[in-house]
Amino acid sequence: MAQTLSVLEMVVPVIVMLLIGYFCRVSGILTKEGLNGVKSVISNVTLPVVLFQALYATSYSLDSLFMFSVVFISCLLALGCGFLLNRFVPNSKLMPYLLSGFEVGMLGYALYGLLAGPDRLSYMATVDLGQVLFVFTIYLTLLKNATGQKPSLKEMLKEMCKNPAFRGVTLGLIVGVTGLGNLITASPVSPIFSAVIEMITLPTSAMILIIVGYELSLRKDLIVPVVKTLVFRTVVMGVLLCAAALIVFQVMPFDKQLFMALVLLFALPAPFVIPLYADVESEGVYISNTLSMGTLITILIFVGLSVYAVA
Repeated sequence: MAQTLSVLEMVVPVIVMLLIGYFCRVSGILTKEGLNGVKSVISNVTLPVVLFQALYATSYSLDSLFMFSVVFISCLLALGCGFLLNRFVPNSKLMPYLLSGFEVGMLGYALYGLLAGPDRLSYMATVDLGQVLFVFTIYLTLLKNATGQKPSLKEMLKEMCKNPAFRGVTLGLIVGVTGLGNLITASPVSPIFSAVIEMITLPTSAMILIIVGYELSLRKDLIVPVVKTLVFRTVVMGVLLCAAALIVFQVMPFDKQLFMALVLLFALPAPFVIPLYADVESEGVYISNTLSMGTLITILIFVGLSVYAVA
């Protein structure tokens, strides 16, 4: 009974927030313009602070570099598989980008915080680093090329530096790697600093899940290409997860929290930023439907992880 209650404690809040988001859409309580405003607050304010919080107090070592490499290579392999499988989803030049990358920022941290607690977000940050660099370099460069844009290296670097989430990651890494994070934690102002960070980050998970619930949708005429894409992604990510976990825990001691972070990472949908960074044109609805259904799959896997977390 206690185990069941512990699982429900993690799962029910997620379902309730998704339902609230859906209700906000069908009732008209929250307009699309209002939703965009909430997204802006998250992406420009609260999410960068969440990323900074996860990284500034993390201990960095050769194991961190190893994990970074495993995830980065996994993203490359997933993208390669996407190009190989693209012929099975006709009339879509962007399908490969739905098979690679992970929406850690707008979903992964929120779910892992519920799964393991906000004080353990450093585990999610450890597995996130490789995909962050992948998405902001190779992924976005190829994505823009696929939609007719030809950004230069200078333009890509400028875009990265302008992105608030990337700034949060960068600042967190600098503070963590240099040891400034430990100095902050040990200083007399640490309780004040932590209180401010907590005040900013606490609403993030709830707001993200409301957004996800608001945007969940599936058009009947897109069922076939969406299902094909999600089946391909699930199989590819399942194989890559098994390979990554086998490699990682051959080199590093098994850690349940790290394993859950890896499983959740590979269960996440593709990055939600695809329509923001590329002109998706006629494929926009197909992409949004795939991301919506991919999010539902993630929630189902999250339920299973919740059972494992309390086992």
